[in-house]
Amino acid sequence: MPNTVLSRAMSGTVEPSLLPLPDRVAALLSELGSPPRLAAHLRAVHHVAHQLVDWVEHRYPAVIFDREAVLFGAATHDIGKTVHLAELSEPGSAHEEAGQVLLLGHGISPELARFAATHASWVDARVGLDDLLVSLADKIWKNKRVPDLEDLVVARLAQATGRAAWEEFLALDGVLARIGDAADERLAFQASFPIHSGGTEAA
Repeated sequence: MPNTVLSRAMSGTVEPSLLPLPDRVAALLSELGSPPRLAAHLRAVHHVAHQLVDWVEHRYPAVIFDREAVLFGAATHDIGKTVHLAELSEPGSAHEEAGQVLLLGHGISPELARFAATHASWVDARVGLDDLLVSLADKIWKNKRVPDLEDLVVARLAQATGRAAWEEFLALDGVLARIGDAADERLAFQASFPIHSGGTEAA
């Protein structure tokens, strides 16, 4: 019998209105027996990533980045927590490498699997704009502002446009403030789902 709680977390009609997780990701989370709260978190971050990539495409049409990779990365960045369940409720980084290994083991390309490992490693010089956008979505979904991370995004955008960093900072600050305004609703959505998987009753 399908887990209706998990299904609702991934794609059900909810408040606030959130985009459903991609079918490919939903199928994988179902196969892994994902905790509903993890699926809800991934859905919230994926939704915010959509807002970020839409903004980048609109304001920076010449900036090269992989929209679909960012969205997939946002939708799967914490998938390693299906292995390290304790990290759903307490700090830990074991899920990062575990998530990348898990995705690779399920036939996901290294280019897409990497986000599970890079979403908390934005200081690495090898991290590109795609990775930074996933990291940013994973923070701003709950209205957490990380100046070091935002400065890196600003620097990439300023470099690409030739505009002053302060100008790009103001633009980014504006969109992050707008997205952050709905953080309480997203946090309530995530909290409405149980940490433990199993069962078919509504959360």
